[in-house]
Amino acid sequence: MTTWVPGAAGSLFDVDNLPYGVFCRAEEDPRVGVRIGDHLLDLAPLVDATSDLHDVLRAGSLNPLMSRGREVHRRLRERVSRLLTDESERPTVGPHLVPLTGVTLRMPFEVADYVDFYASLDHASNVGRIFRPDQEPLLPNWRHLPVGYHGRAGTVVASGTPVVRPRGQRRGEDGPTYGPSGRLDIEAELGFVVGTPSALGTSVAVGDFADHVFGVSGLNDWSARDIQAWEYVPLGPFLGKSFATSISHWVTPLEALDAAWVDLPGQDPRPLDYLAPDDARGLDIAVEIALNGVVVSRPAYRSMYWSPAQMLAHMTVNGASLRTGDLFGSGTISGPDRNQRGSFLELSWGGAEPFGKEILGRGRTFLEDGDEVVLRYTAPGTGGGRIALGEVVGRIEPAQG
Repeated sequence: MTTWVPGAAGSLFDVDNLPYGVFCRAEEDPRVGVRIGDHLLDLAPLVDATSDLHDVLRAGSLNPLMSRGREVHRRLRERVSRLLTDESERPTVGPHLVPLTGVTLRMPFEVADYVDFYASLDHASNVGRIFRPDQEPLLPNWRHLPVGYHGRAGTVVASGTPVVRPRGQRRGEDGPTYGPSGRLDIEAELGFVVGTPSALGTSVAVGDFADHVFGVSGLNDWSARDIQAWEYVPLGPFLGKSFATSISHWVTPLEALDAAWVDLPGQDPRPLDYLAPDDARGLDIAVEIALNGVVVSRPAYRSMYWSPAQMLAHMTVNGASLRTGDLFGSGTISGPDRNQRGSFLELSWGGAEPFGKEILGRGRTFLEDGDEVVLRYTAPGTGGGRIALGEVVGRIEPAQG
């Protein structure tokens, strides 16, 4: 199918993509839209007042739509696709296409709970070698379950929100010190957004992933490595992570990624049956990390050890319920090569080996005030080309107080 929207055909936001977002114009309430090319389609005026989606599409977040379930999402996507490819619909739909330059994008959904995983074998191995050079890089449980931690939902922010350098305790020679983090870092990740909830006391099987997950968003798990290193024993990440997590303005529906599913690299030893290794699949999503406009790394999500469905299955195996708006991150996306590392911790090998001198003009380790990081994502589209997930942008501001 070819869209009639000017400039959209063949772009990264063609009709086989159609990510959802929330937008507003001057003196108007925020509502739901779909991106097509460099335009946004305002969905609310295209739905009859008697439709059960009338109020859903006028909501200030995606949560009401996400909660409606997979079949509703499928029908809406089919209708939007038809409206944008049928030339006879152009007179009706055209007035509700708005250039992206004419809208303000908002936080796309209300985050219920936030969980972050640690699903890359290469990332976990690199971190182990950096911090435990005389030990095995992976702890004994890592190949048996998707390791994760609970984060802070209230500090998940939309792309473009400034990131203030956090303060906290750090390890000093004579005991803890307090002040701004000197080892501020990024983690390039994917975020998975839950639409359909589950009941407390039940679990979600690997095969039921698509019945609960609405879509995917780019995610940057900002990390203060010096604060993290002092606090994480024995309970794991806390203040070194909770100050900010950035996500894209756009949530790409799972249907747009139908052509991106691939086999996992391989899991050894075989995970327990509830993690259904024979049914678990990964995603072929390419990532770019740009520092101040220069690409410094290109991780590949297809190298991840644990699949998104296995993460969801493990997250609920104890009976923990899902809520609409739950967000779980993949953990840092890193590959086997140096130019595929998804954090500055790895790129600089713990700060000991500055990176990027040839392309940045000087070697870098951790983030400096004024730095801007942009994460970009692309995947195979169902139309034969590539689609883009929304980028994630953050600029570092000096510590306050």
